[in-house]
Amino acid sequence: MAFWLWGGWDFVFWGVCARVSAGVFGHWIIGYMAHNHGAVVREVRGAAVQGRNVRMASLLTMGECWHNNHHAFPGSARLGLAPGEWDPGWWVLSGLKRLGLVWGIRLPADLPVRPEVVTARHDTVREVNATTAF
Repeated sequence: MAFWLWGGWDFVFWGVCARVSAGVFGHWIIGYMAHNHGAVVREVRGAAVQGRNVRMASLLTMGECWHNNHHAFPGSARLGLAPGEWDPGWWVLSGLKRLGLVWGIRLPADLPVRPEVVTARHDTVREVNATTAF
C-alpha cells in the first residue's frame, strides 16, 4: 500500500514484484551453480552433494559463492578462506564486531575437526564432477 501511495502501480511493480522475482531467481541460480559448477577445493567424503566455489559471483553473493568452503566448514562465519576469495559478508561481520555489535563469531579454526573433509586432488575433482553430472 505504501508503494502505491508513494508512486502508483509502477512503484508496486518495481518495489515488490520485480524485487521479489529477482531475489528468488538469484537465489535459485546461485544455488544451482554452487552445487553443479565450479571448483572443488575440499571434498566432504560421504556427502550426498559437494558444494562448489563459483569465483565470478563473490561480490554479488556477499561471499556465499564460496559454497565448497561452506560445505567443508558449515559453522564458519567466514566463507572466503584463501587469498583472493573476496567475502563481503565477512567484511561486514568484521566491521560490526569491531563496533561491538557482533560477537561469538566462529572461524574454521574454532570448529571441531571433521575427518570426512579432505583436500581434493585433481582426480578426485574429476570423479566428483562425473558423479554429479547425472
